[in-house]
Amino acid sequence: MPKINRYVDIDTVERESKKDYIDRHSPFIHCADTAKSSDVFEVTVKVGNEYTHPDDFDHYIANMSLYNKETLLARADFVAGTLGGQGEKGHAEVTFKIKPQGKKMTLVAQSYCTKHGVWESDPKVVEVTE
Repeated sequence: MPKINRYVDIDTVERESKKDYIDRHSPFIHCADTAKSSDVFEVTVKVGNEYTHPDDFDHYIANMSLYNKETLLARADFVAGTLGGQGEKGHAEVTFKIKPQGKKMTLVAQSYCTKHGVWESDPKVVEVTE
């Protein structure tokens, strides 16, 4: 089982030295707080909020997955160089289009860095209406 890392609050002393490392690997979920069960719902997952991630052939974001609790909803795979190639940095970002299910979804995103493992977002609760 791979180690799963999470974006966490860090104390002021360590903030600048660790923030870029944590931020550039963490996936962030961007979507509305409510969804209609009859409509397609867009969920954007972006790796890195303030800092970009390298896109080298031996160090890049290989995939991003979106879950509703433990259920895999979608996954996007990337090839090294997709975001610009050797030495370039960019935000890995994808918009998933899903059909909302149940009365409430608890969305969680994961990203996989080929050098630093799996990183998980904070949960995002979405209320589903009819």
